[in-house]
Amino acid sequence: MKLYFKQKIFTLRQRSDIFDEHGNILFTAAGEIISLGRKMHIYDNMNNEVAFVQQRLLRLLPRFSVYIEGQYICDIVKEFTLLKPRYFIEGLDWQISGDFFAHDYSISCSGQYIASIHKRWMSWGDSYEVDIANERDIVMALAVIIAIDCVIDQSQNS
Repeated sequence: MKLYFKQKIFTLRQRSDIFDEHGNILFTAAGEIISLGRKMHIYDNMNNEVAFVQQRLLRLLPRFSVYIEGQYICDIVKEFTLLKPRYFIEGLDWQISGDFFAHDYSISCSGQYIASIHKRWMSWGDSYEVDIANERDIVMALAVIIAIDCVIDQSQNS
C-alpha cells in the first residue's frame, strides 16, 4: 500500500497529512506547540489518536518512544557513529537500513520487507512516498517513520 506524506510549511506546530494513492487523507501527524521535548500525535481520518511518539529527554543520543493506542511499543534510537548515521528499533525485531540524509530507507523484519520511504525532491515542502507491504503494519510503520524523522530533524537542528 502506498501512502504519501505532505508536511505543511506555514504552521506553528509540525504537521503532516498522510494520503492514499487517490488523495484521500487517511492520517494526520501533528506535533505539540508547547512541550518539553518533541511530541507527535497520529490521528486517523475520524480524528482518533492511533499512535503517539515522544522524545525521551536527558539522553546523550536522540531517543523517541512509540505508543500505539496508549501501549508502549518500542524506542527509536540513534546509534553513535562517526560517519554515517544509524538507527535501531529497541523493542521490536525490525531493522532499518538506507540513506537517512536522503530520506531513502527501508524497514524489514528477519529479512522480510515491511516498508520503505522515499523523499520526493521537487515539491513544495517536504513530501514522502511510503510503501507498506502489509496493511496490519500501517500504524506501526507510520509511527516508526515519524519517530525517525524527529530524530533526523533534531540531529540536523543541533
